[in-house]
Amino acid sequence: MPHSSRDPLLDVRSLSVRFGTSRVVDDVSFTVEAGRTLAIVGESGSGKSVTSLAIMRLIDHMNGTIDQGRILFDAGGRQVDLAQLGADEMRKVRGKDVAMIFQEPMTSLNPVFTIGDQIAEVLMLHEGSSKPAALTAARALLDMVRLPDAAAMLKRYPHQLSGGMRQRVMIAMALACRPKLLIADEPTTALDVTIQAQILTIIRDLQKTLGMAVIFITHDMGVVAEVADRVVVMWRGRKVEEGAVADIFARPAHPYTRALLSAVPALGSMTGEPFPKRLPLTIMDGEQSRVVGVETVQDTARYDQPPILTLRNLEARFDVKRTLLGRVTHRVHAVEAVDLDLWPGETLSLVGESGSGKSTIGRTIQQLQEPTGGKVMFEGRSMAAMSAAERRRLRRHVQYIFQDPFASLDPRRTVGFSIAEPITTHGLIDGAAAIRSRVGALLERVGLDPSVAGRYPHEFSGGQRQRICIARALASRPKLIIADEALSALDVSVQAQIINLLMELQADEGLAYLFISHDMAVVEKISHRVAVLYLGQIVELGSRAAVFERPMHPYTRKLLSAVPVADPTRRPDRPMLDGEIPSPVRRVGDLPDIVKLQAVAADHMVAQTASRPAT
Repeated sequence: MPHSSRDPLLDVRSLSVRFGTSRVVDDVSFTVEAGRTLAIVGESGSGKSVTSLAIMRLIDHMNGTIDQGRILFDAGGRQVDLAQLGADEMRKVRGKDVAMIFQEPMTSLNPVFTIGDQIAEVLMLHEGSSKPAALTAARALLDMVRLPDAAAMLKRYPHQLSGGMRQRVMIAMALACRPKLLIADEPTTALDVTIQAQILTIIRDLQKTLGMAVIFITHDMGVVAEVADRVVVMWRGRKVEEGAVADIFARPAHPYTRALLSAVPALGSMTGEPFPKRLPLTIMDGEQSRVVGVETVQDTARYDQPPILTLRNLEARFDVKRTLLGRVTHRVHAVEAVDLDLWPGETLSLVGESGSGKSTIGRTIQQLQEPTGGKVMFEGRSMAAMSAAERRRLRRHVQYIFQDPFASLDPRRTVGFSIAEPITTHGLIDGAAAIRSRVGALLERVGLDPSVAGRYPHEFSGGQRQRICIARALASRPKLIIADEALSALDVSVQAQIINLLMELQADEGLAYLFISHDMAVVEKISHRVAVLYLGQIVELGSRAAVFERPMHPYTRKLLSAVPVADPTRRPDRPMLDGEIPSPVRRVGDLPDIVKLQAVAADHMVAQTASRPAT
């Protein structure tokens, strides 16, 4: 088909996608022009990701079929219908002309190959590069996405990286061939705000240089406001609204769009409030929206009681380099000299960049890894002094919600089995009928129908899988829940419901939360206290009001300034960061300086010196 320069790069016409008898995308149409960004937004399960998978023709490998419609793409001056291309022709397009960044990096990366080999493979396959040239280019790509120690990173495996680091590897891989169209499915979900800001700048710069078009699938309306030219709103598999980004934010027409925008947490919205608040929610009731709930102050922290969790001088280090004779030469100083207390009914948030040690602290508390130094005490007892049986029983009271929901659910078991497992393991309820009833009640608490208990993880969207993980964590009636990026996979409307649910459970059952997140607006909304981590050490610790309203440490200010604002009229021009990226990897014997926290107010402590850079 002859192509006019005025035609869009991608023209999706009346696309419908079916899984079995269920139509999950229904008559969706939109266009994307070269050099422009289209954002597709909507709640979990609305068909956003399925639409992108249909464009990539990956739906063919997932038992899905394109029911109807055309996907017209400009392939070198001529339009081709991607919906009709054969498998061989589509393989030539996929990865080179059309690339995709997937939502869950751990399931997209091959665990048995190094990071370098996986990026180099793309360049060798599509660009015909030699292995040495491809590895050199791979290192440059890792530098571009701001990964520290890129040369060493090439030799590591996916399991050796944090979730945010894995996502940046996926972004580097997608950008390797400088595609004409980049489909980004929640590309910044696992990234902290500073790296997110840099990735958005990288994508914008490539757009200007290459005329690259971008389809941005996200639930982060701040990111939409910052990057999008046009917005498509999807709900229940249909497109319900489309328009210029400024019009969608200023004058949303459809009730669902209005409900979506009302759920967006705005940084600064809690200014002047001493405690978190449960706020009324706007939800969809049929085709219309309605407001549910009442405003409730979350004064649940019991500071008059002993702390439920105490960390003293906690240290976690990992050996990463050895000589040929096996002698360790370099270590990752993931956590250094961390002191924390967490009280019953309190939400303490850990914030910081990817690789700052947030998840390592959580995994150490949950006994998923041993600390190399310091103490972890639960209800006044040191975990190191507990017997093996006592430590197993402790797992009932400390539950973990993981960052990657797909990787933390057994794909061979139904979700009902996974939710029931903590109940049966700890012998909390007798009788199959009683257990099924409890599983159904837990699914309802997180906004899912009890009838889905018989389904498997692959039958759910990313956000729905995360809700299942939250239901599983609640199953054993724990005292402490460690939520490691637990809301990162959720769209804003469900996120707001889950935040209120967590607060409600905290008020009803006195739960304590260790909330690990990079979403500063959510942290501000849910936290009683906040600890800011940098290179494994706490550099600022205080009440939510102190840290957010009176940030003292330069790193805290940097984090807050990088938060995207859900207002398309306020697009900051963020320069790329210069210089070496700080790395927690150090030579054996080269110990970091330990920062000392000093009280600047009754509820606020700040580090006075920063760690010197690694050598």
